[in-house]
Amino acid sequence: MYTEATVKFQFLRGMVMQNHGSSGTSACTPVPAGDVFLHRNHPILVFLALVLLAGVLVIPAMADTKMMAGTPSITAAISGKNEFSPGDNVTLNVMVQNSGINVWKFVNSNISDSTDQPNMAKLMLVTLRAGDAPVTIQSKSQMIGSLPASTQSTVQFDAKISYDAPSGTYNLPLDMNYTYIWTGDQYSQDAIHYYYRIVNQTILLPVKIKPVMRIGVLSSYPEHVNAGTEGYIHVQVQNIGHESGKNTILRIAQSGTSPLTPTESSEYIGDFPPGAIINATFKVTGAKDANAQIYPLDVYATYQNSEGDMVNTDSVTIGVPVGNKIKFNVISQAETLSPGETKTVTVIFQNTGNTTVYSAKARLSMIAPFTSTDDVAYLGDLGPGEKATANFVVSVDKQGTLKEYGLDSEIQYRDALNNELVSDTITVNIDVAAKTGIEAITSSPIALTIIAGILIGIAYVVFRFVKRKQ
Repeated sequence: MYTEATVKFQFLRGMVMQNHGSSGTSACTPVPAGDVFLHRNHPILVFLALVLLAGVLVIPAMADTKMMAGTPSITAAISGKNEFSPGDNVTLNVMVQNSGINVWKFVNSNISDSTDQPNMAKLMLVTLRAGDAPVTIQSKSQMIGSLPASTQSTVQFDAKISYDAPSGTYNLPLDMNYTYIWTGDQYSQDAIHYYYRIVNQTILLPVKIKPVMRIGVLSSYPEHVNAGTEGYIHVQVQNIGHESGKNTILRIAQSGTSPLTPTESSEYIGDFPPGAIINATFKVTGAKDANAQIYPLDVYATYQNSEGDMVNTDSVTIGVPVGNKIKFNVISQAETLSPGETKTVTVIFQNTGNTTVYSAKARLSMIAPFTSTDDVAYLGDLGPGEKATANFVVSVDKQGTLKEYGLDSEIQYRDALNNELVSDTITVNIDVAAKTGIEAITSSPIALTIIAGILIGIAYVVFRFVKRKQ
């Protein structure tokens, strides 16, 4: 490498040539490389040349400075997608590149070469911050280590875009801390002293947050929503996003395994600017096995965005109270029939649900030994807890077994939305038993014959008695 003494020597050599040219001599004789220019007309130059030679002899005993020029040149950028939507969970791939070069390198065979170059960034630590962006950086600082010139390294940062982030372009500060060799002194062939500099550098990484439409459900309430029936859901929805939706359609959907199923699931809204509020009504059906509790239902919108694409908003889950299933009970006592008897059986039904049924009518199903000529009874409208009486004409076969029977009955009715429904099976108990007391006597032909004979005998005796007395 060139030593400091060598550089000084060449500089003084040029000065000598310049002074010679200014002495008034008609021609300037070139000085051969490495020779000291001496002239009898310049004793001062002779002195300087001697001093310079003495310096050359002394310099090697001093510390040699390794003369190299160059620094790291660090740039950074987000690799891949840098446009996101509010509420996104993202992974930012940040590419860090070193494009530094060494401008000068002076060579001297007596100076050792270094494994570290001045344009290498060492011990690099990078930290991504949110700055004023509506972003939460979830990753800590990342260690890159050494980054030689003409190389690059990619680090990843997990981030969360705020759910209500306004649209726009934001700059995320990327702080980089590293060191590099500034200079070095060689004291012997195997001893070099390096001097390092610490660099704190910040690069701004732009990210773009797209405008989107988001909905907020301000209120919701059910109407006639019960297990096993159809009802209405009324919702009030506001555009709480930053995008104006065109051709907007508000929709509802079943949430997971919820027993609420939409039967009319969409309503056209049209233009839906930010801040606007609309009301919509949907039909839903509650499953028959649903309990009386609150069940989830998803609400979302489909709209045309500023780029002309039809997209869906994030869904909002609301809770919908569902009432008990409509049920009926028999609250009357079991009727008793005897074999061979035909009787009007009276059954009292009660609506034990929490909603009104309309145009209800009951039907009693016959099994052996029963038959009927009138097995349907009209009940009318029944509110929660109300009762109605049904009359059925029932006959029992003469050979019917004496025991208690359970006959199936059901009630057909209409709900508040005029849907025709049928209740679960309701048991009507009928007891088949032999007649007792006077009823048993009067119903027996033999007993009636005997009674008739006795009455005839009594009448004859009375007749004879009266006649005899006369």
